[in-house]
Amino acid sequence: MAVDRTFRICPQTGLAYHRPAEQLMKAHAVAGVVALLVGGVLALFVALTRWPAVHMLPADKFYQALTAHGIDMLIFWIIFFEMAVLYFTSSTLLRARLATPRIAWAGFALMVIGALLTNWAILRGNSSVMMTSYVPMPAEPNFYLGLILFAVGALIGCFIFLATLVIARYERTYEGSVPLVTFGALTACIIAILTIVNGAIILIPTWLWSLGYIGNIDALLYRVIWWGLGHPSQQINVSAHVAVWYAIAAIVFGAKPMSEKVSRMAFLLYILFLQLASAHHLLVDPGVSAEWKMFNTSYAMYLAVLASLIHGLTVPGSIEVAQRRKGYTKGLFEWLRKAPWGNPVFSGMFLSLVVFGFLGGISGVVMGTEQINIIIHNTIYVPGHFHATVATGTTLAFMALTYFLIPTLFRRELVMKGLAKWQPYIFGISMAVLSLFMMGAGTLGVARRHWDMAFAGNPMGFEYPTTAYLMMGLVGISAVGAVIGGAAYILITVGSILFGRKLPAGETTTQPEPVRAPVAEALEGHGGGVGVLEARGTFVLAMLLLVSFVVYYFINWKYLASVWGLS
Repeated sequence: MAVDRTFRICPQTGLAYHRPAEQLMKAHAVAGVVALLVGGVLALFVALTRWPAVHMLPADKFYQALTAHGIDMLIFWIIFFEMAVLYFTSSTLLRARLATPRIAWAGFALMVIGALLTNWAILRGNSSVMMTSYVPMPAEPNFYLGLILFAVGALIGCFIFLATLVIARYERTYEGSVPLVTFGALTACIIAILTIVNGAIILIPTWLWSLGYIGNIDALLYRVIWWGLGHPSQQINVSAHVAVWYAIAAIVFGAKPMSEKVSRMAFLLYILFLQLASAHHLLVDPGVSAEWKMFNTSYAMYLAVLASLIHGLTVPGSIEVAQRRKGYTKGLFEWLRKAPWGNPVFSGMFLSLVVFGFLGGISGVVMGTEQINIIIHNTIYVPGHFHATVATGTTLAFMALTYFLIPTLFRRELVMKGLAKWQPYIFGISMAVLSLFMMGAGTLGVARRHWDMAFAGNPMGFEYPTTAYLMMGLVGISAVGAVIGGAAYILITVGSILFGRKLPAGETTTQPEPVRAPVAEALEGHGGGVGVLEARGTFVLAMLLLVSFVVYYFINWKYLASVWGLS
């Protein structure tokens, strides 16, 4: 069978797109946007139900919508897009042919079939078990089968990514080590493989249990192994969107990392320690030993936190260094004031970094502390946290990358450019407000999953403070804003692909050579290595993050003391 070695050289960026990989990237990105559309509509239903003044859906429809919303947003939208990122960072950045495109299409087909099957099982009304799908709550067999098929398809994509790296090395399409962005994607791929293995260990027996071939699944065993799937699946996203941060810093500013070796070490820490953060979902489980809980939450977890702190310093630091070398040297923050805030590629990335770092990072460390966890576990604080990390941090990063890919990958000019300038702000600020008030309501004890916080008609109801009702109302309002921002992204994306002015395809070749185009050179090259003092403004922002964390950390200890009085 003849191997297709045709590459298209993008005239705007100099990037080399292997023709089969280009089509696969488009397919995965489009499938991800469709999943985002479905999840976004369901998000509106969920938010309007949790809003006490509206309370839109009855209980059965609420849990049905919540189940589909979580799976479509946290699994299908993000992992579809991540597969496109893996193919981009391997084939395109390394100027290598994609390994086994036909098998890659088979993996994509499995992912689509799995997503449709799971959604169909949920919409039939017998699988409202939410994303965690804890036993002994049963879902339809097709619910589990769909997730298994989707995971197998994603696993195929991961192995094709690794095989493409081998081809690139064997055919010497690059020199030295792989670019940092590709290294970050490799981190995401390794975590994905470990995560999918955990999923197979628990979801395949659970599927057989739903069919009646296995009599019982131990509930505690299920929870422990499932969180080896549930939490690390979000760490895939963290690694992927951090890689996107580095990519966009290179695309927009030609920025090099402050220290490429340190950034690579931070990605390595993700592989070694990030999965341990799963422990904060199990801290109230009686079947897990105290020693295990303390080790995971008090020691090892902070090595993963260190990795995120490094990325949070080096990404904006690299931008600051690049800006200062262009002449923006006045004061601490001229480099930031003069950044292209009207460019959605940059603004989406930087908002992703800020919301993920300040709201998601701080709340995650606090929530991962064993003693504090007891006061917020299974409250709406928990979804408030991951709406700041994955739902905002990852999604905004992928939205920002989309605005770069539309002209260079899809070869279409962006439509509604005025709306595109505002879209990251509408979505990002709305999601940040939503996350803040979710965490505030959770601190006051509002339940994580209950469809009616007023417990109407329940003789054993509980009356929350008035502030909690106000916060949940603000969650509803900000959720509407976030849905509007998400709808704007989909409208711009679909409108550009269908109706945007077609851009030149560029020349085709079978032997793409490295070019001097600024974007390709910045993404594919190596460099960096500057002192922290060259990024003085970033260092001040990092100290602000540290102070914010310390203050919030001790506020939570104070709150714990007030609700857990001893005399």
